[in-house]
Amino acid sequence: MADRGEYKRDQNYLTTRITADGRDGYPVEPGRYRLVIARACPWANRAAIVRRLMGLEDALSMGIAGPLHDERSWSFHLDPDGKDPVLGIERLQEAFFKRRPDYPRGITVPALVDIPSGAVVTNDFRQITLDLEQEWQALHRDGAPDLYPEKLRDEIDEVAELVFRDINNGVYKCGFATSQEAYDTAYDRLWERLDWLEERLQGRRYLVGDSLTEADVRLWPTLVRFDAVYHGHFKCNRQKLSEMPALWAYARDLFQTPGFGDTIDFDQIKTHYYGVHRNINPSGIVPKGPYPGDWLSPHGREDLGGRPFGDGTPPGPPPEGERVPPLT
Repeated sequence: MADRGEYKRDQNYLTTRITADGRDGYPVEPGRYRLVIARACPWANRAAIVRRLMGLEDALSMGIAGPLHDERSWSFHLDPDGKDPVLGIERLQEAFFKRRPDYPRGITVPALVDIPSGAVVTNDFRQITLDLEQEWQALHRDGAPDLYPEKLRDEIDEVAELVFRDINNGVYKCGFATSQEAYDTAYDRLWERLDWLEERLQGRRYLVGDSLTEADVRLWPTLVRFDAVYHGHFKCNRQKLSEMPALWAYARDLFQTPGFGDTIDFDQIKTHYYGVHRNINPSGIVPKGPYPGDWLSPHGREDLGGRPFGDGTPPGPPPEGERVPPLT
């Protein structure tokens, strides 16, 4: 925290990369690594989406931490015996300590773990999705979309950085501010950027170009959590997402696109935010609403044209063990 009560995210991560040429000592190999996520976490949600869209399920297994954790780590409390069935650990912290016994920072998801050694390779969430898209191409499914086309990269990077600063991280700056001044500043920047997106998305189906890109993957996990947690829990309450016509339709469009909504478990999302952040919600009571079924209502975005997967095709259904509960 800064002196003025502003939330400061620690962005120092393990930046080792898994690459096609193995230049950091970790070459892309099918079955060697495990992607650890939590359904609750928006940063991990990005990696789960990209893994689905690229069709990497057979090449890269996925461990799912439960929604509750303490000051030590995310844990696998939903798995049998409370252990990840592949890594054999109770807490993700154990894999970080295998890499660095004195690891001094937060234990974050997503994390890519080297299964033979049991050690985390990287938790650099921004680079993980880009590498799954670019470095893992030899293991992509037929029809995997190009989420980071070279001709659009400058615009994707520019939009994604604004979204990160003011929205992805902006909701946390609202929720974890410890002064009125810091909260007011974060709140104003959040809504200025959401208004900018509302206008941008009125006449175009996707953020950049006419198909899904990395920019959409980075924005959407925040939008899908907005009404359920950020609006109330983080005091981002000028409007609900469902009261912003273009953004709400855009968010539903993606929810109904294979690879997006099929990664979402609203119960785990709410359990995490309301149950873990006791400094904000001391009672730990988890709200029953909002009604999630509205995510399946017609959105009408097809009228704007565009092709979700560009020259590619939709991914198949999630593996049996990775399916989320249906909306009720």
